[in-house]
Amino acid sequence: MARRDEDDKSKPLYMISVAAELTGMHPQTLRVYEQKGLVTPGRSRGNTRLYSQGDIERLNLISKLTDEGINLAGVVRILDMRERAMERDKEIDRLRRRVRELEDEVHELRMREKITALARYDGAGPEQVMRGLLSNGKGRGV
Repeated sequence: MARRDEDDKSKPLYMISVAAELTGMHPQTLRVYEQKGLVTPGRSRGNTRLYSQGDIERLNLISKLTDEGINLAGVVRILDMRERAMERDKEIDRLRRRVRELEDEVHELRMREKITALARYDGAGPEQVMRGLLSNGKGRGV
């Protein structure tokens, strides 16, 4: 779901005139910001700038920061730190999911060990043991 939201935010939608209106900036300011690498709008086949919702949000943040008196060098630094923090958050989320998967695997292996320790093989195969546990285990506290 989060991936789809990211895709939606990065979809190029708005021509420069619309982006300028949405952000309250002059189109020339948007061109300067692109030139300085603060924003990278997509391009149509005809080479028209197309700004995504993510670009609009980024431009609004740039506007807020500059309104607070931060120069463009500071804005670049803040945006870089913000992007790095967001990447780290994504990595942390990915690692947490992996830890949960591994915890589930460990739990399953421990359960199999317990079942194996309780089962008497007596020459039976694993399928027979499982059938025996399922049918006889009800009265044995398993």
